[in-house]
Amino acid sequence: MESKQIKWNYLIVLALIWGSSFILIKRGLIGLSAIQVGSLRIIFASLFLISIGFKSLFKIPINKWKYIGLTAVCGTFLPAYLFAISQTELDSAVTAILNSLTPLNTLLIGVIAFRVGFQKRQLWGVIIGLIGSLLLVFNGAINHPEQNYYYAILVISASICYAINVNLIKKYLTDLSPLSITTGNFTVLFIPALYILFSSGYTEIIAIEKVQKATIYILILGIIGTGIANILFFKLIQIASPVFAASVTYLIPLVAFFWGLLDHESLTAIQFIGAFIILIGVYLSSKKQ
Repeated sequence: MESKQIKWNYLIVLALIWGSSFILIKRGLIGLSAIQVGSLRIIFASLFLISIGFKSLFKIPINKWKYIGLTAVCGTFLPAYLFAISQTELDSAVTAILNSLTPLNTLLIGVIAFRVGFQKRQLWGVIIGLIGSLLLVFNGAINHPEQNYYYAILVISASICYAINVNLIKKYLTDLSPLSITTGNFTVLFIPALYILFSSGYTEIIAIEKVQKATIYILILGIIGTGIANILFFKLIQIASPVFAASVTYLIPLVAFFWGLLDHESLTAIQFIGAFIILIGVYLSSKKQ
């Protein structure tokens, strides 16, 4: 299969998985605190990845572990908690929309900090995608004044973390297998997440039925939406440009919209127009390679 087709296949699969992650977080928050959701997500992903990728840890050179640690914090640890906290105040679809700022941040950080080159067409793709995202966000704010949009700052911060992560992997870790990177990330995060979970009082509420149900949702999120998805994402970064890889966040809102509709989250016609604009941005941002 041609590499162009392969990278689009990865992009679509990731969009489906990550677009479904927001509704799983929403379900997890029915019974769990945001801190518990973030911690359990990391713990379940860690247990899954270590079980299948433990041997891959020995393929990571000593001098690469500092980058493994940095990407673990930027790409997983901080976003896991930031997204969970933000969804205590924002709809899952709105959070997914805000996450689509990641490609813009990836391009800006790549150019400023990592001296990554880009084409004018690629920049226009990012800008058009951003316009679509802003249209979705502001229209949602007008129609849902009950939501606290100050929490949007947390999602924007998470998108910056993702942008730093993508550029770090592209610059320093492309010689490692996606499984090694992902397993290394979660090996680093397992103990801190475990400590935070037990400090949150989780063991005192685990017997409650709604807590157990919420835990199952986060189990699915941890294994599929975090563990498997990160392996696919790191592979995508290796075979495509950082901005193209980050453009998966333009497609995520489309999937999140679908789940939002099923969960009775109201969406307007203008929001769907914004989603179409986002698709145009994805296409243009992929034209470099």
